[in-house]
Amino acid sequence: MESGLATTSSDAITRRFAQLAARGRRAFVPYVTAGHPDVQRSIALVQGLEASGADVIEIGVPFSDPMADGAVIQASSQKALELGVRFDQVLQIISAAALQIPVVLFSYLNPLLRGGDDALRRAAEAGAHGVLVTDLPLGADPEREAWFARGPLDFIRLVAPTTPSDRMGAIARTGSGFVYLISRLGVTGERSDLPPELPATVARLRAATTLPLCVGFGISRPEQARSVAKLADGVVVGSAIVRAADDSVDAALRLAASLRSAIDDA
Repeated sequence: MESGLATTSSDAITRRFAQLAARGRRAFVPYVTAGHPDVQRSIALVQGLEASGADVIEIGVPFSDPMADGAVIQASSQKALELGVRFDQVLQIISAAALQIPVVLFSYLNPLLRGGDDALRRAAEAGAHGVLVTDLPLGADPEREAWFARGPLDFIRLVAPTTPSDRMGAIARTGSGFVYLISRLGVTGERSDLPPELPATVARLRAATTLPLCVGFGISRPEQARSVAKLADGVVVGSAIVRAADDSVDAALRLAASLRSAIDDA
């Protein structure tokens, strides 16, 4: 493992949330799988999402065993892998998109390890500002967690709705940028309703950290995004956008515009 990685993280994510807070707005945070539906349309999609009002974009690294993801994102990941999209190609997509908003690299641990000791530095150079690792819970691998924490990217931590309040605080203290609250247990995917305990869960997390709080998992419709925006600092939408992108980039961007409008109406 590379030692002594300088902490050169851009404060782009922190500045974005501060700007939004000053204007009384909430962040729209779409997720896409890099290389889906194909490389060129993937680039067009993230550029279009920026133009449609995204504040931060999560770009997923395709992985062959995405255990936390539902059928839609699993299928998008498999399609990207079949097109030869791996970690290095994800960085090429980020670089080619040349976004002016913060980018969070969304990944399982294995692709990042295969990227090498300089994976985080290369991601920052390509245009990423944060990294979220889905399968690295607090305390599971302290040495690897330290590698992320001292690297050049904000280390976005995940919190589950069942996490005790004291552990919420411990998780948040090891991260930066924002905290991603999983709205419900299970895998990613669209749901017909929001969990009734979500307001209480958000309140517990707010009491545990001063970092901005984004909520994701199961948010697919404008009315759901509006409800979440009344509680959180940001709304993450993934599966619905990925599914729409299967039809066309334009379909995904129409959905994104409706979500942006709903969040602003909160």
